[in-house]
Amino acid sequence: MLRNATTQHPILLVHGLFGFERIGPFELFHDVKQALNAIGAQVFVPHLSAIHDNEVRGKQLLWQIDSVLRGTGATKVNLIGHSQGALAARYAAALAPHSVASVTSVSGPNHGSEIADFLRKALIPGRLPEAVAQNVAILFFDFLSQLNGTRLPRNAVAALGALTTEGVGSFNDKFPQGLPKTWGGHGAEQVNGVRYYSWSGVVPELDVSPSDPVQGICRALSEYFITEPEQNDGFVGRFSSHLGTVIRSDYPLDHLGSLRRAVGRHPAAGDSIGLYVEHALRLQAANL
Repeated sequence: MLRNATTQHPILLVHGLFGFERIGPFELFHDVKQALNAIGAQVFVPHLSAIHDNEVRGKQLLWQIDSVLRGTGATKVNLIGHSQGALAARYAAALAPHSVASVTSVSGPNHGSEIADFLRKALIPGRLPEAVAQNVAILFFDFLSQLNGTRLPRNAVAALGALTTEGVGSFNDKFPQGLPKTWGGHGAEQVNGVRYYSWSGVVPELDVSPSDPVQGICRALSEYFITEPEQNDGFVGRFSSHLGTVIRSDYPLDHLGSLRRAVGRHPAAGDSIGLYVEHALRLQAANL
């Protein structure tokens, strides 16, 4: 029998950078939304700019939160943001805590992304060996093409700055709610009435999905991390993802694996979709 995880407030699944409708034949958030609906949760997927800075996307999210509240009669929402979606969720909660019951960061770059730093430096002539910079850029572009089969938007480079350590640092100076006081620690569980949670993963040691090209790209990108080597999901470092109550930050999941079921999933792979179901039960238990 399926568990009932009807939360007091609707759940909004917030997509990150280069958000899109589908990953190959799969709708973005399809597995997550289906699993949450099956246990009674009321779920919405707001659509933000696929590529823009954190505050612009956060403002767009605020408008859509208002729309959900008007349409459902709810007083608050639970925000679950994947990747850059976590930053948009944090922005919304900071500006409208009266409308947000909780913020959950899933693989969110809450202290920036080393890959974003690396790619940003690659744009400065002479800062990196040309061959290395080109290799990282090709891996990054290949990753995106696996997602939606389209070319990168023309303003992708400008959006990259919003995810660098410096860019997120500036964002954090203005919106510090839920951030840990120490590197690798937990942040405040509750700020201004909003509960904060996070979870993330690291690229699995085992090749749990040999037929999944996205996992191969994340594995290759993970080798370029310096601050968090072998402790990252290919795009975000383990400790960089911490926010509020850290449920766990070393699940055997790459960056996109925390959003969907991997292709040719091996028994050793983490059950990413089950994590969302468990979290819905957690929110329910907290009367959220």
